[in-house]
Amino acid sequence: MIVEADGGSRGNPGPAGYGAVVKDAATGEVLAERQEGLGVTTNNVAEYTALIAGLTAAAELGATTVDVRMDSKLVVEQMSGRWKIKHAALQPLALKARNLASRFDRVRFEWIPRARNAHADRLANEAMDTQAGKTVARSAAAPPVTPPSPAPRTSSPAKWTGAQGRPTRMLLVRHGQTELSVDRRYSGRRDVLLTELGRQQAAAVAKRLAGMAGVVVDGEPAPILSSPLSRAKQTAQAVADAVGGRVETHPLLVETDFGEWEGLTFAEASQRDPELHARWIRDLTVAAPGGESFARVEQRVARLRDELVETYAGRTIVVVSHVTPIKSLLRLALDAGPSVLFRLHLDLASLSIVEFYPDGNASVRLANDVCHLA
Repeated sequence: MIVEADGGSRGNPGPAGYGAVVKDAATGEVLAERQEGLGVTTNNVAEYTALIAGLTAAAELGATTVDVRMDSKLVVEQMSGRWKIKHAALQPLALKARNLASRFDRVRFEWIPRARNAHADRLANEAMDTQAGKTVARSAAAPPVTPPSPAPRTSSPAKWTGAQGRPTRMLLVRHGQTELSVDRRYSGRRDVLLTELGRQQAAAVAKRLAGMAGVVVDGEPAPILSSPLSRAKQTAQAVADAVGGRVETHPLLVETDFGEWEGLTFAEASQRDPELHARWIRDLTVAAPGGESFARVEQRVARLRDELVETYAGRTIVVVSHVTPIKSLLRLALDAGPSVLFRLHLDLASLSIVEFYPDGNASVRLANDVCHLA
């Protein structure tokens, strides 16, 4: 028999599900299908769970030899014994799959392109869409088989909001400390470098990201996008060094142009232009003298969001930027009023996570997390 299996996670980790189909090797007839939502977990966990469900169904159907076909290079290579299983969460799943495989006379694992795994992929996506929590079993030769117990279920944004499709998951990183940030001075377009502490902060957030699920998938690092300013590029490069990726700069990620207030503290700018500064901290459409308004920044960030969701649809990406662009992305995701921009605080080298769905929905999963700096 042939087992085709696939699993996915919209966020990695995020709302997950799997699909598996058992076919007659001679005729291609579908003998059984399995699918289930898994709550919130990772792509790889969902893929292994799909494999286990497919092998279980094949065993119940009386198969003696099985060809397993999956588009997960990681699962195929690990089950074939060519790659080590380093992730602790995958080790018990792989052991269970090997125990199941040992019951057959022969099991062969083959990697296939996603296009050739469309049946299992469709089942997995249906499971993620419904998150029904019940196995779908349609078998011509055997009663339904209950698959292995999934990971513990937790609430997912898609389940509660009705969001459709696989989201683009953005890991938003603010750059590390600079000489201007030490004194809390307006730091916009001036190209300043990280301090020694700033480089340490960049290394810390890079290490944090390197250990997160979804940042490296099947040996492939997530795209790393950065503001063109040096302080952001230095921080992004630390991430790239940690995960084996490459930094690409994007002009829309640049910080607000603070004009004539560049390099001044809050108090100094207020003393210089008291009336204008008072309006500026309340009204997004007001710009610093010779500078850029927050409303203008948000307009370009909205264009950026649309571009990234289209370019990196359904993927996890790392975005290294500055306070205003990151706040603007969070505000867009929250669909909140302008006061959020002034009330939300972002620390240096902080991590925030937002997911943008192709249907326009969004979910903020984390904001201003600095536990890696402790």
